[in-house]
Amino acid sequence: MRVIGLIGGLSWESTVIYYQVINRRVRERLGGSHSADSLIWSVDYTTVEELAFAGRWDEISALLCDAGRKLQDAGAGVLLVCSNTFSKVSDDVARATGVPVLHIADAVAAEVRSRGMRKVGLLGTRFTMEEPFYRDRLAAHGFEVIVPPREQRDLVHDVIFDELVRGVIREPSRDAYTRIIDDLAAAGAEGVILGCTEIELLVGEKDGAVPLLPSARLHAEAAAAFALAD
Repeated sequence: MRVIGLIGGLSWESTVIYYQVINRRVRERLGGSHSADSLIWSVDYTTVEELAFAGRWDEISALLCDAGRKLQDAGAGVLLVCSNTFSKVSDDVARATGVPVLHIADAVAAEVRSRGMRKVGLLGTRFTMEEPFYRDRLAAHGFEVIVPPREQRDLVHDVIFDELVRGVIREPSRDAYTRIIDDLAAAGAEGVILGCTEIELLVGEKDGAVPLLPSARLHAEAAAAFALAD
């Protein structure tokens, strides 16, 4: 079994999902009381959040590359940046370490393609929904990606940073997200990517008119499969 290195704390609320899913999948595959060989380097989220809002992505890259090198030195054989937004520097981490880095957008795209979807909606932070680093990587897999209009994007973004990363779950926010998901479905989306790892703390399969694709869970499942591959 390869050692899985998780660059977490982005935020720690969703890093918990990674740890749970990876260990459950390993136990399902190997049976008994098996669990994953894994390492977590958890950063202080306030630091990276402030850098992101200031547009200081070079500093974020340096911080996460350093985390990746520490995990590599500790024996990690595969790395994950446990975030959609901060996957913007995943390729930097791969170059800095030489260790395979599983990109979260690729894990999500594999699920979209396995379901035969041709058009999907995307929810996430403003960075993820509006900048090309994530949307273009998804689209390169051969399907169309749509996002909500500006007012709804602002709401989705604000709920993530004002509530979800702080562990706050509010029913009005769930209702608002559900309406946005329904609107994306009405616009032709065959599924909706929960493209921020914290969103799946708020909404689940029952909250959507179309299938919801939980990025953190899909990323974690891909890590378990990679770690156990022959």
